[in-house]
Amino acid sequence: MSVPVIELNSGRAIPQLGFGVYKVEPGDTERVVTDALEVGYRHIDTASMYGNEVGVGAAIAASGIPRDEIFVTTKLLNADHGARSTIEGFERSLEALGLEHVDLYLIHWPCPERGLYVESWLSMEGLFADGRARSIGVSNFLPHHLRAVTDAATVVPAVNQIELHPYYQQREADSFGREQGIVTEAWSPLGRGSLVDDPGVEAIAGANGKTLAQVILRWHIQRGFVVIPKSVRRERMAENLDIFDFELTDAEVGIISALDRGGRLGSHPDEVT
Repeated sequence: MSVPVIELNSGRAIPQLGFGVYKVEPGDTERVVTDALEVGYRHIDTASMYGNEVGVGAAIAASGIPRDEIFVTTKLLNADHGARSTIEGFERSLEALGLEHVDLYLIHWPCPERGLYVESWLSMEGLFADGRARSIGVSNFLPHHLRAVTDAATVVPAVNQIELHPYYQQREADSFGREQGIVTEAWSPLGRGSLVDDPGVEAIAGANGKTLAQVILRWHIQRGFVVIPKSVRRERMAENLDIFDFELTDAEVGIISALDRGGRLGSHPDEVT
């Protein structure tokens, strides 16, 4: 099994399937990430907001896997927006992770009411220049947030990590990103279980001898998204990784792509402070 990679505009490559640790309890994180690494994941996504960077770093340190074989993402805490605070927040994350660099650093939310995300971005360009953040990007940015960044930036974001699943496909944000060379990364890729009873997806799963979750993850892969499913169960981690021995037909991709309802499950980026 080999996870494909996507080339980023930073010159780095990101594994297209990773492992997310959102809502993994800090006390469970080292065990959970250890399981994920043993199963075969080499892309781990965390955030300062999650409070579990220490466990992620401990699992990586104990794994024996060479550092350059693990792609690590973390994110700027909302309270740390601003030129100086961004650098300080990043350094706290590095210390918590026990790493000298991260492979991808993201602004977690734009927090537009604070009006500091462009200022934060310009500070992150310095982290990119000195190599402590090998790539930099954003999360939960809509096109108008992205335009504000790209209008001011020297470095175009490498990634925009957004809520994206068959029921909420964020076509405008994805299209704008692709025009700018920004890779779309999907959080909540399985729609928090909302697709579990969809008969069309169930039929596709049956035809391919796969689970509904595997079919949805495969749809993400074939659409060109990076995807970071999360589970605390080792068997489900392995199941989510086992999606590279089959391919959806164009018709099957089309059936799933037609499910878009335009309704988000998470917070609206303009409302998060």
